[in-house]
Amino acid sequence: MKNLVFIILTFLVLCTACSKKEPVNLNVDQEVKVHYDTVAVDSFSAGATSIDVVRKIKMSSQRYQDSIKEVVKVQKEEKRIKDEVDKENKKKKDEEKKKADEEKKKKGAETSSNDTKTE
Repeated sequence: MKNLVFIILTFLVLCTACSKKEPVNLNVDQEVKVHYDTVAVDSFSAGATSIDVVRKIKMSSQRYQDSIKEVVKVQKEEKRIKDEVDKENKKKKDEEKKKADEEKKKKGAETSSNDTKTE
């Protein structure tokens, strides 16, 4: 009986020691994730198209072309408004400069006439 228990115990130890162990993945963070450049899940399927082709299709669509034209219009309008504001500011500066020059002339004339009176 002692021999039978010893044999069973040895058999169990050998079974657990010799069993296949799953390899331990030490680099879990470095799992490879493949990114495909296709729209369809399977790149070999009948409906798969390249991202570049899809991008060209979107760019050639009427809605995209209309949006580009609208953006160009808005930019031109903003530039026109900015130019008008700049012109108005320039006119105001010129008028202020003219007024300042006239005031200097008046002051200069007054001081020269005062100098002649005091002599």
